[in-house]
Amino acid sequence: MGFLDKVKGAVNTVTGGAAKVTFDFEPKVALAGENLRVKISVLSTGAEVKSGGVFVDLRAREEVHIHKNEIQAERDVSLAKSTFDQGFKVAPEFVLAAGETKHFEGGVSLPADLQPSFKGAYGEHIWEIRARVEAFGNDPDSGWVRLRMGIKS
Repeated sequence: MGFLDKVKGAVNTVTGGAAKVTFDFEPKVALAGENLRVKISVLSTGAEVKSGGVFVDLRAREEVHIHKNEIQAERDVSLAKSTFDQGFKVAPEFVLAAGETKHFEGGVSLPADLQPSFKGAYGEHIWEIRARVEAFGNDPDSGWVRLRMGIKS
């Protein structure tokens, strides 16, 4: 391995580019208090990756947007508040050789008291999910994907 290969490996670790993470989940409309099934693939894009495990991160936020004409104000009003943010470990520590792909399957037990997704005239409650590999530097992840959250009736 030459000097430039080592520099490239270090840059990938710092930026989260050491691995490519993809995932899928079922059901597409999650229900509070139920189990969400996940399938995750991790591909090493260069050097060996030593991981502390595979995680599924779930977050939610409430956003409110009111146009200035609705409230006779000088400017629009926008507010956002985080309502949920938690990581769930779905696979233990592992080592991924350069160019190797590993597949993981697991489940996430969703708490029963989660607020559902909604979109109203002025606000919405947004859920997002991602898969992440815990590794040195910036954790490689799949990027955030919207998730619809429902409640049992």
